[in-house]
Amino acid sequence: MTAEASAPPLHGQADGGGRAGATASIGLGVLGALFFSASFIANRMMAVGGGAWEWTGALRFFFSLPIFLAIVGARGGVRPVLRALRADPLPWTLWSTVGFGLFYAPLCLAADLAPGWTVAATWQVTIVCGMLLAPLLYDDERGRIPGRAAALSLLILAGVFLGQSGGHGGTSAGMAGGVAVVLVAAVAYPVGNRRTMELAGTGLDTFQRLLAMSIGSLPFWIIVAAAGGVRAGAPTSGQLVASLVVAVSSGVIATSLFFAATHRVRRHPLRLAAVEATQAAEVVFVALLEPLFTATDPPGAVAWAGIAAIALGVVLYAFAGRPAPRR
Repeated sequence: MTAEASAPPLHGQADGGGRAGATASIGLGVLGALFFSASFIANRMMAVGGGAWEWTGALRFFFSLPIFLAIVGARGGVRPVLRALRADPLPWTLWSTVGFGLFYAPLCLAADLAPGWTVAATWQVTIVCGMLLAPLLYDDERGRIPGRAAALSLLILAGVFLGQSGGHGGTSAGMAGGVAVVLVAAVAYPVGNRRTMELAGTGLDTFQRLLAMSIGSLPFWIIVAAAGGVRAGAPTSGQLVASLVVAVSSGVIATSLFFAATHRVRRHPLRLAAVEATQAAEVVFVALLEPLFTATDPPGAVAWAGIAAIALGVVLYAFAGRPAPRR
């Protein structure tokens, strides 16, 4: 999953200015992408095992909430979160529901419809959506669409099309449906994320904002869980364990690794871009590992070409907005 690069300072870490430090930071980013990929694989495993997608989504956030509460509480930062929620309860509820609810629920539904590698590949479109939606969200410099980034968006979209049509057996109605709901998530995530960033301002750091969003989206997840209970009954023990693994691997380990990597190279734009581009490795990890854990067919040759196009687009995207190095 896409992580926030605007993490709070992590004390005691090296700057990452040297070549070894930059290599280590990229390594941390790739390792973070591996843990992020666990979410796509675990969601598909739960879907194949008969787990209701409603429980898959709700349980991840039910488990994540106490984890974020413990992290923020250990730093003495819970009170500012509660003050922010009390000051603007409706906006926090609305945009947290968009940013978390309408982001993750469609991804869980997509795991019912399409292989995890298809979901992971299509998910990279969120980078494109964030750029295209910027003029609607901001009226300052942040709303400008760079020409180079727009061109790279076409490369990513072409890769998604190839990935959808290039699996073994070609395009199916289920795969097309999975892609469609992922596109909903790809739009909802940047909208909710950017709106809650505006609400948080400078008063909340990243983990405090994640806690606020978890609390704000809680009513949505309670409704989703209730719907899952009515449709499919209680979650299985395997689904409980897998959801906890997703909450820890993606919500804590992967996020912490990515934050650490970006913080080490925060003063070096090109190295920061390289670390941010490691998120493209999620698609490769899912494509390679998913067949080992599920009965999912691996990507075909055309799909691998699409995955390569997406990965290349994401990597180039990370560098597109960076200033040229001084000579």
